[in-house]
Amino acid sequence: MSILKTVATACVLAVATQASSLGQSLIRDTEIEHMLRDYSDPILEAAGLVPADVDLYIVADPELNAFVTGGQNIFLHTGIILESETPNQLKGVIAHEAGHISGAHLARVGDGISAAQAPMFVSLGLGVLAALAGEGGAAGALLASSQQFGALSFMTYSRAQEASADQAGLQFLEASGQSGEGLVQFFERFRYQEVMSNARRYPYFRSHPLSSERIANLRGGASESPFYDVQDSPEEMARLARIQGKIYGFLAEPEFVFYRYPESDQSLPARYARAVAHYHDARLDRALSEIQGLLDEEPENPYFHELHGQMLFESGHADEAIAPHARSVELEPTAPLLRVNLAIAMIATDNPDHLEEAAQHLRVALDIEPDNGFAWYQLSIIHERNGDTALAQLAIAEQSYAAGNRPRAHQFASRARTSLEVGTPAWVRATEIEAVSVPSEAELRQARRQRRN
Repeated sequence: MSILKTVATACVLAVATQASSLGQSLIRDTEIEHMLRDYSDPILEAAGLVPADVDLYIVADPELNAFVTGGQNIFLHTGIILESETPNQLKGVIAHEAGHISGAHLARVGDGISAAQAPMFVSLGLGVLAALAGEGGAAGALLASSQQFGALSFMTYSRAQEASADQAGLQFLEASGQSGEGLVQFFERFRYQEVMSNARRYPYFRSHPLSSERIANLRGGASESPFYDVQDSPEEMARLARIQGKIYGFLAEPEFVFYRYPESDQSLPARYARAVAHYHDARLDRALSEIQGLLDEEPENPYFHELHGQMLFESGHADEAIAPHARSVELEPTAPLLRVNLAIAMIATDNPDHLEEAAQHLRVALDIEPDNGFAWYQLSIIHERNGDTALAQLAIAEQSYAAGNRPRAHQFASRARTSLEVGTPAWVRATEIEAVSVPSEAELRQARRQRRN
């Protein structure tokens, strides 16, 4: 996933204000992403997909929903993570979405729309004929129902896709040695959605219509698997519970967090959630006390150190935040977001002695995630402070290119190239970006319109 950390903070769970063209707010979090990758990668491999080619996006939305769009992109709402009672239920949802990818269902949506238009146009035609014959009432009824006929036809096509994705998902779970019972349980929990009006259903069940027949077919297929009785381990259950506590702590109002996780609950997920809620409630001392208790219990947990660093950094203690962020990187050196957090804490101290080390962390992060626009922006700050204006411009070009802003990428790459030494790697890269980001006339018009606004 392209980093969508558009807010200028070191947030562990950073909510982007302009996350995607879908109008959704996306979040990035190393701990959550690692768990979802551990869940999804075996399933994707079983589906014959390359896990690295499938991007997982986490949508900051309490609504129950998950979907595939734009090719090999799986979107999971935080609501579906919070509502999953077991890891196997969440894995079942991921397997179902993988079924949509492997079945190329997105590419066939146009076929479904075409098929749906036929009965709609027939109804429209009959309505016109009725009107010409002087049957105004019949004409009105036929014309009014034409869209409904089209929608019903498309829904039938959608149900066929859902059944296909169900069976594919069960195959992927079995091939990866996992039970399909979780997917069945997940749908059975929300069976009541079948009898509700479409407007009142959860978004997931508007796009994934339920039926008793569908659930029965799922159960029949799942029960035939040799892995049907495989259960989630206590460790897996505990991991999901702490992730749910973390998500709830970050995204719910503090009063709701304290109600769901009262002081009487001394479990680790509850303390994790309360640590975040106390921090959001401007009770820094209570928050630091909670996170210190978690660190005492698990001193080698990189995500507890990360949260400790975030609390200090966002409270104006950038110098003090460096040590916990550095410890999180020591414990999880391949996580780019942790290195970015450490780098921006170093930059925020305004200490020039930290700049080179911060730049090194950003370069490592960008080696892992070349499209991390937030990291490119931070690197541009370092170059500018060091007086390397051309390299700062190149970093902004990289950031713009990663964000899909071709006019801006072309503009800054052109500026950088004229000042860089010909033949150097930086000059070559600026030349490449300039060549591939030549804006179209429509993009230029849009850029001019934005400047005027």
